[in-house]
Amino acid sequence: MPTLAERLGYTPDTKVLIVNCDDLGSSRSANVAIYEALHSGLATSATLMVPCPWARDAAAGYRGEDVGVHLTLTSEWDRYRWGPITHSPSLLDGDGGFPRTIEDVWDHADMEEVRKECRAQIERAIFWGFDVSHLDSHMGTLQLRPEFFDVYLELAVDFGLPLRMAGESAEALVGFPFRRLAAEEGVVFPDHFVYTSVGSRKAIERALVDLRPGVTEVYFHPAVDTDELRASHRDWPNRVEDHAALCTDPAFADLVARSGATLVGYRSLRELQRAGSR
Repeated sequence: MPTLAERLGYTPDTKVLIVNCDDLGSSRSANVAIYEALHSGLATSATLMVPCPWARDAAAGYRGEDVGVHLTLTSEWDRYRWGPITHSPSLLDGDGGFPRTIEDVWDHADMEEVRKECRAQIERAIFWGFDVSHLDSHMGTLQLRPEFFDVYLELAVDFGLPLRMAGESAEALVGFPFRRLAAEEGVVFPDHFVYTSVGSRKAIERALVDLRPGVTEVYFHPAVDTDELRASHRDWPNRVEDHAALCTDPAFADLVARSGATLVGYRSLRELQRAGSR
């Protein structure tokens, strides 16, 4: 069987790299930083948090960039909250927004309301004008439990969209073969995924030094330094550092170049998936 790199038109030993920006729409600070990273930095794709208050601002600034939907069922911050865009009581906590933890979602969510909410988030992004390139899941909520993954996979098939997917080693931890299940449905996903938390530049640098052939996704959470960001996000210094790495730091750009990576967005994976379904 040809490798994913070969199916995309590259040689089997090509190192293909997706540089994604999570949390578009989470704040005005994130919107400014992410679009800058896509236009003049190293980013090749981003994902939109449709339920967040600044998602409409992100839609207003959209000019055809490679943007997917960051399916969102949690609202993790203390002083900044968002909730479902559908009438879904099981997806609310006592504070009026999404639950703060994935465990709370897993314990209380009605699966039909999960399905309805996630589908509505994709449909709203499309209604706003986004040419949606892929799907991923905020905080991994949809990827780590079989019943939630069923929704994740169903939406990928229905909308013809590739998925962010954890690596093979994670299958033993979560207890089900999610990569095989997705492949059997014709869904395309990267070969390798570098899991990091916000502000894990060192881990990403190590991954670039050891970059393997095939398609790898790394991701950042860039934002510009504003009072809004400092008030809403405790990890704001790391988000500002992510913005610098993608846009203004020549050392990081040099590291990407020395890795030998060919940079692509998710749209090329989407077209491959849709061609296969035809």
